[in-house]
Amino acid sequence: MTPDPPLRADARRNRERLLAAAEQVFAEQGVTASTEDVARVAGVGVGTVFRHFPTKEQLIEAVYHARLARLAELADRLADSADPGAAFAEFFSTTVEGAATKNALVEALSRAGVDTAAPEVGGWVRRALGVLLARAQQAGAVRPDVTVPDLLGLLVGTSRAVEHLSGDPEARVRVVEVVLDGLRVRR
Repeated sequence: MTPDPPLRADARRNRERLLAAAEQVFAEQGVTASTEDVARVAGVGVGTVFRHFPTKEQLIEAVYHARLARLAELADRLADSADPGAAFAEFFSTTVEGAATKNALVEALSRAGVDTAAPEVGGWVRRALGVLLARAQQAGAVRPDVTVPDLLGLLVGTSRAVEHLSGDPEARVRVVEVVLDGLRVRR
């Protein structure tokens, strides 16, 4: 398979605007929002949407992959933090808070028969998360028996719990704090 040719600068900017607009529209209206709404928010014509993403599923998939890449970038940035425990908690909280939109994207892609495995980006997220976890454990902020698979399971479960509590912001924060407290080293 031949790699796609690099995009011209204006096409790259349009693609980035489309992805940002799609993420905003899907977060506000759900994944059933129209491509016309995405085009309007991006400030482009609907033809531009379809030039970059011939199907709505391809647009949803691109938004999903962009979200995963941002999570990996966040984990990479936080890994260099002077306070590994706080960095770990920030990553966990940020991931959980953005999960409702990610879950909706995954469900829409699954219904359309699109594989959401994203091995390259998913592997990047897992590696970056592993570094973040190891640093927090070395700093004595996170229990030493927690593994990356444990953490991924807790992220999924906590995300679903927080999604269920969408109408109660205080309960959402409390649930995340309870889980983070359970991950801390007992003194």
